[in-house]
Amino acid sequence: MELRSLIKRNGFFITFEGVEGSGKSKHIHQLYEELQKDGRSLVLTREPGGTRIGEKIRDLILDPEQVEMDPAAELLLYLAARAQHIHEKILPALKENKIVLCDRFHDSTYAYQGGGRGLDIKVIESMVQILFHQLKPDITFLLDIEPKLALDRIQKRESLNRIDAEGLAFHETVRSNYLTLVNQDPNRFRIIDTNREFSEVHENILNETLLLLKVPSS
Repeated sequence: MELRSLIKRNGFFITFEGVEGSGKSKHIHQLYEELQKDGRSLVLTREPGGTRIGEKIRDLILDPEQVEMDPAAELLLYLAARAQHIHEKILPALKENKIVLCDRFHDSTYAYQGGGRGLDIKVIESMVQILFHQLKPDITFLLDIEPKLALDRIQKRESLNRIDAEGLAFHETVRSNYLTLVNQDPNRFRIIDTNREFSEVHENILNETLLLLKVPSS
C-alpha cells in the first residue's frame, strides 16, 4: 500500500521547486505568513535540512570548499538528509493534519543529481521508491525563470554556495529536467513564472494554494 494513503487527507503536503535564484525561498515564506493569518496549523521546512541532522548534512553539501565531492556521494547525502526529514518532521506533521510547506523535495533530486550531475534517473527513482515509499506532494510549485536571469540574481548575494557557483550550462540542464518532470506529472505541478513583480507571483501562488485547500480567496 502506498504510504501517502496511510496519511489522513486533512494534511496537505506542498513543495516549492526551481533553479537557484528563482525566488522560491522568499515565496514559500510569504505563503507561510499568509496562511498563518487564518490560524492554520502549518509546518515550514526545507531540504536539505529541516532537522538537526539534516542541517549538518546541508552545511556539508553546500560548502563551497567541497569541490571534490563525487556526484554519487552528493546524492546519498541528500537522500540521508531526506530520510531523517521525512520520518522526524514531514510524516508526523501530515498525520496531525497539518499543512507542510517544504522548500525542495524529490523533484530537486531528479533535476539536480539526475539532470545536472548526469546520474541515472532510473536508479534515483528506484532509490526514492525503496526509501520513501512513493511519498509525493499534493501540489508542487515550480518557480520558473531563465537560468541566466536567475544567475544574475544570485550574483548579488554576499556569498555563493557550492551549487550556486555552478556554471550556466548546469543550471540550464536543471531547468530542462524540471520541465520534463512537469510533463510527466502535470496534475501535481503548477508552473509559476517568476520573472514578474513579487506581489503578482505571490497572488498566483496564494490563489492556487487556496484552491487546493478548497477555501475561496478573498
